[in-house]
Order: sequence, then structure tokens, then C-alpha cells
Amino acid sequence: MRQARSQETLERLLDSAESLLAKKGFEGITVAEIARRAGASVGALYSRFRGKDAVLQCLLDRFVAEARATTSETLDVERWQGASTEEIVTEFVSFLVEIHRTRVGLLRELVARAHSAAPVIERKEGLIQHIGDRLSALLLVRSDEIAHPDPAYAVSFGVRLVLGCLEQAILSNDSDTYYGLPASDERLAAELTRTYLSYLGVKRGSDVAARPIS
Repeated sequence: MRQARSQETLERLLDSAESLLAKKGFEGITVAEIARRAGASVGALYSRFRGKDAVLQCLLDRFVAEARATTSETLDVERWQGASTEEIVTEFVSFLVEIHRTRVGLLRELVARAHSAAPVIERKEGLIQHIGDRLSALLLVRSDEIAHPDPAYAVSFGVRLVLGCLEQAILSNDSDTYYGLPASDERLAAELTRTYLSYLGVKRGSDVAARPIS
């Protein structure tokens, strides 16, 4: 029972920190704010973390683990039996847009720190590789639908193209200017889907609807 309560407190602290990250950024929040929003004492936080940086590292670890599990579920091979490349890419891109929007604060910190901190670089690259591997497992068995001369490279590079655009459109601190990018998530997902499919050389059907995420 005590262990369960301790885990609940830990999760509340992490949820609190992530919520504050989205609103104020890492530099704008304090340990006291994290504890207060979680309904815990500052002492309870320090009994689990050395400080704010340690909270962020734990948040990043939790996010990467969750993202890997969610990606595996969303791109599960059995789930997409009989589906076309267009259907898979349509949901895949919508899935990435949703994750970037709902976890914007944490992802912004992950991207920012991946420029200089080796452990964070490894986490980010490992996650991107996992996403690419799972998508490749689905699309390369449908390579007859892909006109690109190197389907394996195209699938992997296309993932990075989409992620790079999402970093600019959603995670960038000056993303409100959009730089010509679509202002709505729906339009952004639609245009990125069109771009990715065109790069792969996949012929699109007549407005194939995205399969809902179950």
C-alpha cells in the first residue's frame, strides 16, 4: 500500500511538471510550483529527485517509454492487415501531429537538449529509429506501392522529414508566425501526408479516410 501511494505521488509530480512545462517552459517553473500543483510537499519532491533537472530527466525517460509503446501499438502489423500504404501513412502522420500537440512542452525540451546533451541525443535518436523501424515493417511489405528507387531509405528519411516539419510548426518557440505552414493541425496533417506519399511515390486513392486510432 505504501509503495502504491509513493508511486502515485511520483506520477502526480511528473504530471504536474509536464503541465507546467507546456505553459511556462523549463526555466520558468520552480520546484515549489511542481510540488504545489501535485498536492505534495517540497520535501516529498526532494525525497525522489535531487532537483528540477532530475525531474526533467525522469519525465523524458517516461515519455520515451510511453512513445515507444504507443508507436508499437499504433503501427502493429496485425492491426493493419489488408490496409494500403496511403491508409497507414495517413494515420501515422495524424498520430505524430497529435503527439506533438498534446506533449508540446516536454517535446520542446527534448529537442532543445538533444542539441548538446549526449544522453538526450541517444534517447531522441533511439525513439526516431524505433518509429522508423515499426513503420518500415508495415510499408516495405507493400513496396510494390512505392515508386521511390530505394523504398527502405525513403521510408526512413520521410519520417525525419515529417518530424523536422513538426518541430518547426509546433515546437518552435516562434511557431506562431508559421512561416507559411498550415495554421490548423488538420491541414498540417493533410499536407504532410500528401508530401510523404508523394516522396514515396505512392499513388493516392480518392480521399481514403484515416482509420481511427483505437
